[in-house]
Amino acid sequence: MQVNLEKFGWDDFYEKNFSEYREKGFLPARVSKEHTHIYFLYSEIGEMTAKVAGKIRHTSDSKCDYPAIGDWVVAQPHIEKEFATIHSVLPRKSCFSRKTPGSNTQEQVIAANIDVAFIVTGLDNNFNPRRIERYLARLHNSGAQPVIVLNKKDLCTNLEEKIGEIKKIAGNVPVVAACALDPEGVRPLRKFIEKGRTAALFGSSGVGKSQIINSLIGAERQVVQGVRNDSKGRHTTTNRELILLPCGGLIIDTPGIREIQVWCDIHSLNKAFDDIFQLAANCKFSDCGHQAEPGCAIKSAIENGTLDAARLNSYLKMKNEIIELEKKQSIRKKIKEKANWKKVKYESDINKCFGKKRMR
Repeated sequence: MQVNLEKFGWDDFYEKNFSEYREKGFLPARVSKEHTHIYFLYSEIGEMTAKVAGKIRHTSDSKCDYPAIGDWVVAQPHIEKEFATIHSVLPRKSCFSRKTPGSNTQEQVIAANIDVAFIVTGLDNNFNPRRIERYLARLHNSGAQPVIVLNKKDLCTNLEEKIGEIKKIAGNVPVVAACALDPEGVRPLRKFIEKGRTAALFGSSGVGKSQIINSLIGAERQVVQGVRNDSKGRHTTTNRELILLPCGGLIIDTPGIREIQVWCDIHSLNKAFDDIFQLAANCKFSDCGHQAEPGCAIKSAIENGTLDAARLNSYLKMKNEIIELEKKQSIRKKIKEKANWKKVKYESDINKCFGKKRMR
């Protein structure tokens, strides 16, 4: 039975990039989930399981070269073996990624080809504007539309005050209050998930991402757990998964992210902190560090109450992280270039050696 790929988000962009493979008999497929290097795919001939081809394993420089949830891939089905081989990953329209945890400076793709990124926070003790700022900084160059979702509005006694606080840091990003326990409470989210569009939920554990999906589906599909006594969430979702919704849209549930490692540049950071970026243009010195320098417009804004000092601290902290990340990436690039140069020189010396022997 032929399945219309448009229901999974297929469009002219992917068709253009896939056309050369179609002539060779390959099929397009979208990654719905991964489990121990086994990928589950949606395709025009139905659902398939797959593994990556050896070429991908041997030529990939980092984890971001491997398929991620939401990716469109070039698949070769093996009907008799009941699985497929993934030969390539099609160019991504968008992706949300972060630096891998720890000292490693590689990119980790969380979700690919998403149209809408719901940044979910709870209106209980999980409420954290600084965490939202970190998500916004990463999403401003992701290619997806960010939407801030303030969940658990039924538990909030000062809803308008909380919404106002978040709108101060949101810029032009929509801010939506929701109640995941009630299907009507997630109605404001539905307008962002039209047929063929893909949304993804991001946020720490316990903010209600899985419950939001259950309410959007209208059934208890995702397992949900209560919040711990210390107000920290339990990890309910342990694997990312692309889910087809009754409305025709798609949504990706992601595990809670407690450590949001930055993976963006200064330009994206300045877009997320546009108020600080605009104020900095009025500082007396172009290289103002916004600490104790005279004529600092940002320090003046803090003193007169138009800017929150915590927001400046958040900006400076992320800026330092980005500068440090770029230094590490530069070092890693130089090490890789040196290793490649040694490999080329070694191969050249071997060829010269064997060439001289053949001449004798």
